[in-house]
Amino acid sequence: MQQRKHYIDNLRSLAILLLFPFHAAQIWSGGEYSGFYVWSHTNNVLYAFSTAVYPWYMTLLFTLAGMSSKYSLQKRTNKQFIAERVKKLIIPFLFGLFVLVPAMTYTGEVYFNGYSGTYLGQYRLFFSKVSDLTGYKGGFTPAHLWFLLYLFLISLLSLFVVRIQQKWIKELGVKRIPYWALVLLFIPEWLMLYVLNIGGKSIGQFFFLYMVGYFILSKEDMEQKVRNYRFVSLILALLSGTVYTYLYCFAQLRNELGTGLYVFFGWTGILTLLGFGQTILNVQNQISGYFARASYPVYIMHQTVLVIAGYWILKLPVGIWGQYSLIIIISFIITILLYEIIKRIPYIRGLVGISK
Repeated sequence: MQQRKHYIDNLRSLAILLLFPFHAAQIWSGGEYSGFYVWSHTNNVLYAFSTAVYPWYMTLLFTLAGMSSKYSLQKRTNKQFIAERVKKLIIPFLFGLFVLVPAMTYTGEVYFNGYSGTYLGQYRLFFSKVSDLTGYKGGFTPAHLWFLLYLFLISLLSLFVVRIQQKWIKELGVKRIPYWALVLLFIPEWLMLYVLNIGGKSIGQFFFLYMVGYFILSKEDMEQKVRNYRFVSLILALLSGTVYTYLYCFAQLRNELGTGLYVFFGWTGILTLLGFGQTILNVQNQISGYFARASYPVYIMHQTVLVIAGYWILKLPVGIWGQYSLIIIISFIITILLYEIIKRIPYIRGLVGISK
């Protein structure tokens, strides 16, 4: 029986917990027209931080999902796998779309547009107002729940690909891939970035990473290779990340070179985290076990809580770092409390992805 690789769970949990400081930083990042549901002003430190995190944190989650599905598909039929994906992804997506997301767009309507109507009136506006799909200033958006929808679609597509591979190609021979070739996988990822790219989020790119996670990075030989070269990956990620963050934030670089650097940094960042994750995070204890169970519902609920908390905390005269710290701490505490309450309520807990 395949032994559970706890570093995968722990990396996923840490990536999701990182969303609290990341999304809080967006309140001071990128300018009013590219910021968040509430926005104060641009702070260069927080802008650089959010820019440096963005290229790898969601790509990491799709890669980890691909690695995890390797073990899921080994013990489930096609029907069982699809039913599980519907229960775990589509039901929370629909619940969040109708219940959690409108609270964020309502906040954006009030904050940016001075909306003074009722919440029910904004609820109708949510489904009728044309927007850029971010919903930052109101209008329809899947918000952060786009991840659930993408993952569902990619899971179904991957199921088709995996079953074909199992029937026609028994062994892919990935163990012979050298480290330098593994690094160069950023090139096909870069090309796939342009496939079904909706609002800057590419189904093609995430599908590619999911498949790389499934077919390559889940292999014992490749895991060892990633672990052995983790310091090389770290150097590549630090160099490319520093250059990318500077060019994007302070030189306003917006061209194909910048896009390639963005993908390279994100990919080497994933290799770094997988390499060090195996040596540092492949442990299980009460804390890691708790967040392994809580991370998914925390992901679903956290942004709504954070946006509402941010709206009120920005009114406090405690300075930028006081506000930033309070938003992170308060939204984290409230989200965990909601998780603790909802997980005890039958039927309701499944709506936010809490398993029995």
